[in-house]
Amino acid sequence: MSNHALENAAKALRDGRCVMAFTGAGISVESGIPPFRGPGGVWSRYDPDKFEKNYFKCHPEEVWPLLKEIFFDMLGRAKPNPAHRALADLEAVGRLHGIVTQNIDGLHQEAGSRVVHEYHGSTRRMQCMKCRKFFDSRDISLETLPPPCPVCGGLLKPDFVFFGEGIPSDVHHASVDLARQADVCLVIGTGGTVQPAGRIPYVVKNHGGVIIEINLYDTDYSYRTSDYYLQGKAGQMTPELVQAVLG
Repeated sequence: MSNHALENAAKALRDGRCVMAFTGAGISVESGIPPFRGPGGVWSRYDPDKFEKNYFKCHPEEVWPLLKEIFFDMLGRAKPNPAHRALADLEAVGRLHGIVTQNIDGLHQEAGSRVVHEYHGSTRRMQCMKCRKFFDSRDISLETLPPPCPVCGGLLKPDFVFFGEGIPSDVHHASVDLARQADVCLVIGTGGTVQPAGRIPYVVKNHGGVIIEINLYDTDYSYRTSDYYLQGKAGQMTPELVQAVLG
């Protein structure tokens, strides 16, 4: 990658009236969280059909141990990396207006980001499928699986989107509204293959916005959408870019 590309991307971020970020699994890999798709990904080791909503409702005693192992033990040990912190720094100085993330790990918020739209939900919350109340995951013991609802004893489900489940309308609308306002979108760690989330950067592009992409490998965005492609690890390239913006 040339310094020229970095400088031009930094200028676009400085000049942007409304800047957003769109992040995926690649931003959290350096925090020790494997991606879900591709070689070595979570779905190469676990059957994704087990995480279909109706299967979960019928077989919670089978699925909950897998949920604990993948989403609470593994993600619970992860900490924000320099890419997460760089985005929080950019927001803190008023140069980033919000993040739409496909990740469910909560690392953006832990790094200090305040405006985060979690498109696929979060492991930080659970919802009872009977009384519909929400709970902070930290308040729920996983000693007994499935964990019972503290209020009614019903079945608790992590508040992220299972297969066969729709995107919550409030987060979808908030994400699209941000993309419609944004004139710059910083795409980090995602190729946009998961729909409908992957369409978010196109909303920015379609009204004349600038797309800056940080990815380790070329994606569909690289060839068709991105104005600036900064190839490399998110944990290295994002802080470099933010440093170039802040000077």
